[in-house]
Amino acid sequence: MPLVLVADDGPVRTITLNAPERLNALDLDVLAELREAIDDTANTSTVGAVVVTGAGRSFCSGADLTGMFGDLTRPTEEIRDHLKGVYASFLGLRDLTVPTMAAVHGPAIGAGLNIALACDIIVGGPRARYGPTFAEIGLHPGGGCSWMLVERIGRSRAMAALLEGAIIEADHAHEIGLSDLRADDPLAEAFRLASRYARRAELSSVIKRSVDTATHAGFADSIDVEALAQAESTTNETFRNFLVEFAART
Repeated sequence: MPLVLVADDGPVRTITLNAPERLNALDLDVLAELREAIDDTANTSTVGAVVVTGAGRSFCSGADLTGMFGDLTRPTEEIRDHLKGVYASFLGLRDLTVPTMAAVHGPAIGAGLNIALACDIIVGGPRARYGPTFAEIGLHPGGGCSWMLVERIGRSRAMAALLEGAIIEADHAHEIGLSDLRADDPLAEAFRLASRYARRAELSSVIKRSVDTATHAGFADSIDVEALAQAESTTNETFRNFLVEFAART
């Protein structure tokens, strides 16, 4: 049975971690299949948006630590290089040009939290739990967690969360911006949003690029990107139709 399921419904692709008997804990086999699913998504032009979720009652309980780090007697530099390969298995989500949504219905712990953070939008359910718990087990955060938490909730909150290493419950996560939306059925809500964004796939992808530029570049660069993108979007059929309707109202 596949450890990662890929299903297309029109232009929306759903990627599901599929090891519910172990709460979708990540081992190297799961990560290999996840990387393959992400790479295939990047190369499939018909995908307009992506939903990432987990089978069963957990989004992802984190890494299966027994095999994740390999031989711990190796030099630190070798372990570091191995870990960077592990991170690449899921961080490709950040590089997808289409909008990505994490539907978090249960625990998202450690590396599982990283997978959710790698998505553009997190839709959390009432039983979602977010766990930057690395310090609690004596482990430094990895997988981009430090950077992505700072990006989402700011330096001071990220610092507190990582130093504490505790579970963040659904309500508090939403209050601090760790999750973007709350829904009783996060998968259904994430799919609804993905379907909406996919219907305007070309514009959605350009908006995503513009937001990335605004996040990581200066104001002048952001203005340049926006000006060109907005000029190009004036050829959009939806906009042209709106202009006709607008002119008729005035």
